[in-house]
Amino acid sequence: LRKLVENGNRVTVAYQTSGNIAVFDHEVRRYLDFLRRAAGIIDLGDAANLEGVLRSLEDRLARKEPGDVDPGVVQQLKRIIRETEATAAIESLGLSADRARFLNQPFYQTGEVRKNPITSEDVEIVAQLLEEVRPTIVFAAGDLSDPHGTHRMCLETVDAALAGYSGDPPWLWLYRGAWQEWDLDEATVFVPLSEAELRGKVQAIFRHESQKDSAPFPGPDPREFWQRVVERNRDTADRLAALGLPAYYAMEAYVTLRDGQRVEGPEIPTSSLADADGVIP
Repeated sequence: LRKLVENGNRVTVAYQTSGNIAVFDHEVRRYLDFLRRAAGIIDLGDAANLEGVLRSLEDRLARKEPGDVDPGVVQQLKRIIRETEATAAIESLGLSADRARFLNQPFYQTGEVRKNPITSEDVEIVAQLLEEVRPTIVFAAGDLSDPHGTHRMCLETVDAALAGYSGDPPWLWLYRGAWQEWDLDEATVFVPLSEAELRGKVQAIFRHESQKDSAPFPGPDPREFWQRVVERNRDTADRLAALGLPAYYAMEAYVTLRDGQRVEGPEIPTSSLADADGVIP
């Protein structure tokens, strides 16, 4: 993202789901405590009414049993937590908060790990964004080993929306990193990262505070998300160097498709990642 932004590309970052089931209750309690303390500094309206609302929410959280679905208002608060983290992350990469689009696809909105089946409404939400943005390149998660299957469902809606897109087929770049990485013989594009660029990537991950330290759905890998990314990107670079290719500090791996077909070699446009002289740093 930072490379694309620094080289003058128009970038829109779409978040397909709210991610609210992956927020611990204690994160909500922390923000409720913040509101209570902030009320002594800034005017948040009637103090008694605010305290009543905060106590009601705290009581709902206290009465929850393991496995209970969050009340609707708590689900919405957790959605907002994830949205503010997302905008903070893209701002750290040079994008303004208004470049984030939160699609809140209906299939995700169960409050449970189990999701609803994908419907035409889910596909239409993505299709409308494609028609509005008219992208040249679409980046999407090809990380299909997440423990709750959301990434797979998100990619299905992207594929379906692209199939009905009215413009020239955009290039689809699939990335991995959180749950697995592309094997060298699978990837079609490798993007070099300097030490500073990898550090910036980690800082963006850190902005997702509710997903740090101990995430609700970490999967079988005991490492934190940022550790997985660093070690996988470094390992990709090391393995390519061992094959005799140029040595870089780290490498991102992508699989590229167009119009549903895998594309390899010189056909793949990477100029948008390059600087003014056509060099990918």
